Amino acid sequence: MEKLNIGIILGSTRQGRLSPQVGNWVKEIGQQHDEANYEILDIAEYDLPFLGTGTGKKQGIISWKTKLSGIDGFVFIVQEYNHSITGALKNALDLAYEEWNNKAAGIVSYGSTGGARAAEHLRGILGELSVATVRAHPTFSIFTDFTKSKVFQPADFHINYVAEMLDQTLSWSRALKIVRKS
Repeated sequence: MEKLNIGIILGSTRQGRLSPQVGNWVKEIGQQHDEANYEILDIAEYDLPFLGTGTGKKQGIISWKTKLSGIDGFVFIVQEYNHSITGALKNALDLAYEEWNNKAAGIVSYGSTGGARAAEHLRGILGELSVATVRAHPTFSIFTDFTKSKVFQPADFHINYVAEMLDQTLSWSRALKIVRKS
């Protein structure tokens, strides 16, 4: 069976962000299974212009869309900002359309309430982009899963939730890859 390509999207671009720690931890769990290639997709590295600003950073958009085209499924690392996702993530979602269609996504969120409100907003946006989100949704508290709100140190029981989310994401990604080919 052909390996799937799963992109782990870091949903924040701000200085001092925690998403790289969470994303790398999820990637390590995923790599323990041999069904997929996992890759961190850091939106901060794509130099994306804000939609509608006309700033002319077309190469960033082209690179972003090209990368998304080669991905079979996604895991979004989402932090809650003012009860929603970051503006940078919303912008990265809006700068592509067909590249998202008929793919699956898992969501890993964190914040003062586990990032649940941001994840719910993201589900609505992804539905409009024809991305199927899976049910399993690991959540992390900024108060208990991070030391001094700076270092990610999740409890061991979270590994099972992440593994379940990854299994569901792989199943749906495999099925939707067939849909995209037909």
